[in-house]
Amino acid sequence: MTATRTVLVTGATGTTGSRTTARLVAAGHRVRAASRGRIALPGTDPVRFDWYAPDTFREALAGADRVYLVPPVGDPDPAAVMLPFLRQAREAGVHRAVLLSSSATPEGGPAAGAVHRALPGLFDEWAVLRPSWFMQNFTGTHPHAAGIRENGTILTAAGTGRVGFVDADDIAAVAAHALTDEPAPGPDLVLTGPETLSHDDVAAIVARVTGRPVVHLRLTHDELRDRLAARMPWEFAALLAGMDRAIAAGAEDRTTDTVRRVTGRPPRSFREVAERELLRGS
Repeated sequence: MTATRTVLVTGATGTTGSRTTARLVAAGHRVRAASRGRIALPGTDPVRFDWYAPDTFREALAGADRVYLVPPVGDPDPAAVMLPFLRQAREAGVHRAVLLSSSATPEGGPAAGAVHRALPGLFDEWAVLRPSWFMQNFTGTHPHAAGIRENGTILTAAGTGRVGFVDADDIAAVAAHALTDEPAPGPDLVLTGPETLSHDDVAAIVARVTGRPVVHLRLTHDELRDRLAARMPWEFAALLAGMDRAIAAGAEDRTTDTVRRVTGRPPRSFREVAERELLRGS
């Protein structure tokens, strides 16, 4: 990676944005760290940015030639706010865009899939990161992690379906390469960990690492949808419940070599991440 880029990182305080920002700064790149609160991150130029406030776009884009795109959380139609921003970014001189999407969302699919489809018509250089489910869902602030901490349960409608869970640090490592390598890797990068695990497997690993009982409780699709709809828009709750149903049918039972191919090292296992993050400070 050549240390000469100016990268706008949206969602710079989030799970992958913060990690990507730290990697870019460590490599010597100039980073405009975008967040709604204009939070100062070490080594960055903090800028205020809100997908739903177009008046924040111009300042955030000033001087940037690349952008890391984290869609607005919980919006079932992120293209409605992202595409106007991307057109403005192109006009402002951004020539490479890297989108965070999902392994469950193909080009032209729901949510970020419409943004994925639009990128080739907007930028000469682009890449889409399509990670599997984050390992940090079980160690950070996600409801799964909260359930583990509060009552030792993981609630899903995924049944015995297996997932190639991926470490957010590995996603950030690939993102940093996608933003700065010449040429850019990609363009469609499906990211997984080294193995597939069921949620029963995850519960067992967390229990072994922490020494506390953890169980996976299986819900139906409708039960999960209705639980989620109590704290988010119904459409997005239905989308997430549908993803669990797809997992149950085997849609995420796969691994890829993308992390190793792009970064030169293997992806981390869930056991490694659980030991690193669940035992930290204990």
